[in-house]
Amino acid sequence: MKFYSLVFIVLILFSCKDNSSQLQGQEKSDSNNYEITKSSEEWIKELNELEYYVLREAGTELAFTGDLWDHKSDGIYVCRACKLPLFDSNTKFKSGTGWPSYFEPINKTNVKEDTDYKIGYARTEVLCSRCGGHLGHVFEDGPKPTGLRYCINSVSLDFVERNKLKNTDHK
Repeated sequence: MKFYSLVFIVLILFSCKDNSSQLQGQEKSDSNNYEITKSSEEWIKELNELEYYVLREAGTELAFTGDLWDHKSDGIYVCRACKLPLFDSNTKFKSGTGWPSYFEPINKTNVKEDTDYKIGYARTEVLCSRCGGHLGHVFEDGPKPTGLRYCINSVSLDFVERNKLKNTDHK
């Protein structure tokens, strides 16, 4: 039993080490592919510690702790870092995961997808297409009509009530 536990731990450590070096190289090469690019120092001045950890370092907030996981108002969820519209409240659903979940983005061009190996296996990471901020991940276990579940960190989002939208041409 101890042998199998040791093998499992070694595999996880090896996989995380390999993947983190791949991600670091990728992060550097992708940094100029966004409309909004800022240095780490600039982002640190604009975001609080948790926002920076999630949006800029691809972290994850604890489940059931964000201010939007159980939010039910009518409106648009925008990127906290750059205010790009990302998800409409009409696509939000209760997934039971503790994070806000949506079955599709407001516009497919507003989100970028990438492969994330951070926990030892491939997942589809979701990023803001304007600033590259980490939003969360998308999974293929969502409701109809798409069958997708965009599992997004609350701290990556701000909410704008529909009646307060300045520009109704957000789709």
